[in-house]
Amino acid sequence: MTTRLLLLSDTHLPLRAKALQEQVWRLVDEADLVVHAGDWVVPELLDELESRAARLVGVAGNNDGAELHRRLGETARFEVDGLRFAVEHETGAAAGRERRCDARFGPSSPAPADVLVFGHSHIPWDSTTPGGLRLLNPGSPTDRRRQPVGTVMTAVVDGGALGEVALLPTPR
Repeated sequence: MTTRLLLLSDTHLPLRAKALQEQVWRLVDEADLVVHAGDWVVPELLDELESRAARLVGVAGNNDGAELHRRLGETARFEVDGLRFAVEHETGAAAGRERRCDARFGPSSPAPADVLVFGHSHIPWDSTTPGGLRLLNPGSPTDRRRQPVGTVMTAVVDGGALGEVALLPTPR
């Protein structure tokens, strides 16, 4: 069975934008699972995504208040067709990221994952660690920070494997 994922992070509503773009809402409607890697800023976006997404997994980020931290926590784990995912907001500096993430989430870690979705930098990232952990950061749809446009990612899980991962621009 194929599962379509939408990966979001660093939406920063209403500080960086008043609302998510219609393009992003269409992607929410089309996804089987929406993953948000933190920095929502206000709980109203969580409420809206919970009511609209077929399934939602999210974590709180460093700009999220007490209510979002209480409702979401800072780490999430889930499986799609046997593929193990972890979600965290921040993974630290780009230098050494693969090593740190392998130690925490890789195959030799106490709770291994196959894919780690993260945010914080607003800079898209797609790499695979030496241990085989896939690292995905969708960037930010609303605060492009040093990028030409805002971004989100879509991904497909099919037969327990991560298939196509696409970085999509989200112009204002």
